[in-house]
Amino acid sequence: MDKQPDRLHQMEEALAHLARLTEDLSEVIARQDRDIARLTHRLDLLMRAEAERQADQTGTIPLADQRPPHY
Repeated sequence: MDKQPDRLHQMEEALAHLARLTEDLSEVIARQDRDIARLTHRLDLLMRAEAERQADQTGTIPLADQRPPHY
């Protein structure tokens, strides 16, 4: 009879550990989502700035916007 409360206690501890782990992972995912969104925005800005720089230098279509030669 003594084994049942110990087993229940172990299961409660495991559940608490898993709940904490789930919360921690959720926070990590949320932070990574914000970082990815921020980095994507910065990359878009850099791509636009480089396209404008190329257009100003050559007066033609930026290389990134040109079709590959095999088209």
